[in-house]
Amino acid sequence: MPRFSVIVPAYKVQAYLHECLESVLEQSYPDLELIAVDDCSPDACGAIIDEFATRDARVRAVHLTENVGLGRARNAGLKHATGDYLVFLDSDDSLTPDALRAIADRLKETSEPDVLVYDYARTYWSGEAVRNQFAGQLTEEGPAPFRLDDRPGLLRVLMVVWNKAYRREFVEREGFAFPAGYYEDTPWTYPVLMSAETIATLDRVCVHYRQRRHGSILGTSSVKHFDIFGQYDRVFAHIDTHPELAHWRPVLFRRMIDHFSTVFLKRGRLPRGSRAEFLRKSRSHYRRYRTPGAPVRLRTRVRHALVRLGSYRTYRLLSFLSRTQKRTVRLATALLRTARGAALQLHYRVQLRLPLRADRAVFSSYWGRGHGCNPGALESAFRTYAPDVRTAWIAHPEHHHTIPASTLRLRPGTAGYWTALARSKYLVNNVNFDRRLVKRRGQIMIQTQHGTPLKFMGLDLQDRPAAARDTDFAELLRSVDKWDYCLSANRHSTLVWERVFPSGFTTLEYGLPRNDVFQQATSADVTRLRQSLGIPEGAVAVLYAPTYRDYRRTQRRPLDLERVLRQLGPRFVVLTRAHHSYQAPLTSAAGGRLIDVSGHPSIESLCLASDALITDYSSLMFDYAGLDRPIVVHADDWEAYEAARGTYFDLRAFPPGTVARNEDELIDIFATGHWRGSRSAQLRAAFRERFCPYDDGRAAERVVRRVVLGETAGLPPFIPLAERHPVPSAVDARPTAPVATVPAPGGAVPLTEHL
Repeated sequence: MPRFSVIVPAYKVQAYLHECLESVLEQSYPDLELIAVDDCSPDACGAIIDEFATRDARVRAVHLTENVGLGRARNAGLKHATGDYLVFLDSDDSLTPDALRAIADRLKETSEPDVLVYDYARTYWSGEAVRNQFAGQLTEEGPAPFRLDDRPGLLRVLMVVWNKAYRREFVEREGFAFPAGYYEDTPWTYPVLMSAETIATLDRVCVHYRQRRHGSILGTSSVKHFDIFGQYDRVFAHIDTHPELAHWRPVLFRRMIDHFSTVFLKRGRLPRGSRAEFLRKSRSHYRRYRTPGAPVRLRTRVRHALVRLGSYRTYRLLSFLSRTQKRTVRLATALLRTARGAALQLHYRVQLRLPLRADRAVFSSYWGRGHGCNPGALESAFRTYAPDVRTAWIAHPEHHHTIPASTLRLRPGTAGYWTALARSKYLVNNVNFDRRLVKRRGQIMIQTQHGTPLKFMGLDLQDRPAAARDTDFAELLRSVDKWDYCLSANRHSTLVWERVFPSGFTTLEYGLPRNDVFQQATSADVTRLRQSLGIPEGAVAVLYAPTYRDYRRTQRRPLDLERVLRQLGPRFVVLTRAHHSYQAPLTSAAGGRLIDVSGHPSIESLCLASDALITDYSSLMFDYAGLDRPIVVHADDWEAYEAARGTYFDLRAFPPGTVARNEDELIDIFATGHWRGSRSAQLRAAFRERFCPYDDGRAAERVVRRVVLGETAGLPPFIPLAERHPVPSAVDARPTAPVATVPAPGGAVPLTEHL
């Protein structure tokens, strides 16, 4: 008897069925049976199910002779189920990797409950994935298992059948079955949760809930949406036959009215001419099952009043008044925005006619993000070496907490912002300022850049449409013409910047200021940073920081980070740093030894806290090489990346460390110790010699002395690589001890490496 019976009904989903079934059969927990029910589908669903049944004995194909609908198709699958637990999955959705293993582990931890509720994420055609907004209700803290009375907030989670695992004996004993019609989950999920003696939760996304652009049953216009009334009749009939559940009537009444109003207000669900009838039926059910006692939030009281009145004319009047109000507000807002913009530009023009302030400097980085990168290091150096110059930082309000207390905080687009741009002598940024900025005589603009270029930049992108997208190259060159100085970390960068940004600026080949901290930090700083990030003492912290993909609209997740951690062993911790362009973490399973640091304001701090770097083609590798710590390159899609973006050299031929072409090779590199072996050190030394000749800890000082203090001679001499001593990693600073014992993916004898 298998542990799980996974039941998948299929009807007109041939485009998604392969992915759905494969997500089940490829689970790392193989003790399952997959019951795929062909609901007399007119497309290729039946043939696809038969193909899977032929190649995998765990698949049971069930073909219905007529189309019976989703609920009855699930019932047909239930008849064939023999597993300990039932798992339902809609045929256009999919299980996440290792979901069944996580479910099985949680079932064992919680003493085999009647029901286990787990989480899901909505996945959109654009590639965006959004976790359930009520995921907090699935916390695993507190006693488990429990009854619904102990955790009534669980009813706030979407009431569907496919985000739960059900003990089959419990379902059979209670006689639960699905009714026909739309909203068939309603008379299943409510009675199941209310009747269950034991419930547990799993705070993990186990299902990807596909949001189809077209073709979703509940998103189509049909009179079958009226089935919702019969489904709630069944829910209340269940309560009537089970008096011990009567205390749930107020909550279910409120949930029913919420559901009715949602269906009514969703555009396109109800056919034209049927909305008034739907509202009348809603009013009838309101009166039939009205049970006061459950609190109604203020913002939903209007919706409840709509159902209680049941007047379509009243709804149309209120709807008309609401639309009129919204149009009025939008028009007024647009007029105010236009007037404000015109006033600010007038203010800016006035400020441009006032004297320039030689003791003012304004800084920004990454289009209004927080204090950091090269501008951040320079701002600190201004306060140290040119204390008479008052500094200001431009950032959006959510980043103001990163700005030093002694630095003026400015919000983009405000009067203070335009005043600073008009009257500050020094303008410092790692990207370009607002295109409306007028460069005044006497102003000095420092373009710091934000790394060493591996990928094509500037004018080199003209024949790379995937990377250039909507870049206005003429506007780009107008911005470049405002630069007075451009910082460079090495000769390679200098040659690239001067060619792809052709203009009259002066290149300062002094190193990158943001890397100064690598030479200035102490072991105490490293310890403090690791503690703040929650890195356990004695752990090997690996920073994983992949770059942006121009050939993809969504974030790429090439590594199964949970599997990598399992293979690396308990001594390893992975810090995951998503590229800021995606504004989303690399994994939804962060926690424990998988620490998401995507929102951390300082990449330099993350580098200092880590013991090694895993990246693909991120320019972070050039900075990290200055730390002289191990780097592993995961280059599994080099050809696609190079074709879309273009690169200045083949990283595989001149890497900063060992190169992995796939996940297994990456794990093997750590298993065999090659990540920090002699070959890795040799590659890193050659890489440092080429790309880190000037990162000796005094780059920011040189810039300030040259640009602000006017010193052209006597600048701090460059410290040779052999004489530099960047702060050691926590692993290197510890006494000699075994780093890890890691089983190789192929099952080889584990190797233990000593420091």
